[in-house]
Amino acid sequence: MNPYRNNSLSLAYGYSKKNALIEALSGSVGNVILKQYQYGLVISKRPDRSKVKLSAPQKKANTKFKKAVAYAQSVLKDPALQKIYKKKLKKGQSVYHAALSDYIKTNKTPI
Repeated sequence: MNPYRNNSLSLAYGYSKKNALIEALSGSVGNVILKQYQYGLVISKRPDRSKVKLSAPQKKANTKFKKAVAYAQSVLKDPALQKIYKKKLKKGQSVYHAALSDYIKTNKTPI
């Protein structure tokens, strides 16, 4: 159940049912984050992660994911690679996500 169901749109925290204008909104503006869910738009403040200390395995995982994203983006820029990935897509999967998954699966390093 949505905790914001009966609240109106608020810039600090809030929820708004979908309409033509609201459906086009997502992303962030300054310290405000706009998220689209099935039940509508949720507006929240950006979390403060300044005091979060990552462990060594978390840092390795982040590095691996950054490399996977770079690889997936390079696939999108290369028509030949895109063609290869389009042939092996699962239903509902994008070329980007197939390449991302492929990189993560083929570059298995203990984290």
